[in-house]
Amino acid sequence: QLQLVESGGGLVQPGGSLRLSCAASGFTLDYYDIGWFRQAPGKEREGVVCISTIGGRTNIADSVKGRFTISRDNAKNTVYLQMNNLKPEDTGVYYCAAGALLIRLCVPKDYASWGQGTQVTVSS
Repeated sequence: QLQLVESGGGLVQPGGSLRLSCAASGFTLDYYDIGWFRQAPGKEREGVVCISTIGGRTNIADSVKGRFTISRDNAKNTVYLQMNNLKPEDTGVYYCAAGALLIRLCVPKDYASWGQGTQVTVSS
């Protein structure tokens, strides 16, 4: 059974940092294109940072460029999202997702496997 489990969310003040983790079971994350998405209340799910397994393609939302980075730890079968200089508009539920040999990155409907999400709240 393919499963993704996110962790690391929480409440943080503006300017603070969080590192989200996405642990996979039942499959090897290194073989898949991985995306981090977020959804704020009343808004559509949006791609934040996405990376391909082949070719090293990345897609980073303009709103998080220079602040968010994605990384993989293949030994732990885990992907991370490092979020720095967080802003209130970064608040939302963050999801990781996996897809196979995607032509486009960060398009939610192209990703087949999703985690349950972790809440990130940026507030003073």
